[in-house]
Amino acid sequence: MSTDQRVAYSDEDLQEFKELILKKLEQATADYELLRAGASMASGNDVADTSPTFKSLQEGATILSRGEAGQQAMRLLKFIQGLQAALVRIEKKTYGICRETGKLIPKERLRAVPHTTLSIEAKLSEKK
Repeated sequence: MSTDQRVAYSDEDLQEFKELILKKLEQATADYELLRAGASMASGNDVADTSPTFKSLQEGATILSRGEAGQQAMRLLKFIQGLQAALVRIEKKTYGICRETGKLIPKERLRAVPHTTLSIEAKLSEKK
């Protein structure tokens, strides 16, 4: 049977995706905690005895680094939320169904982007 004719993935397929998502969720959560800690941490290097110019440059670099870590943390948080939503769809047995076309999203796409809710076709037509 072609994947286009099926209306849902089998329980075995859903279990495979659930395991994949749980692994990605565990890694993403650990990465998020590291980034969040890095974004909020004060610099451990004391520059009290160095020149004021160097101190200003280092403080600027530290602020920039914290800002970048904060942005990465926000992107990661969005990814985590997408993975959590995918787990809910698995439980409801609606995982892998394109929200635009109603067709099954190919397994290859779901393995690459497990939190997606759009097929490639729907994603491309969304950009037009």
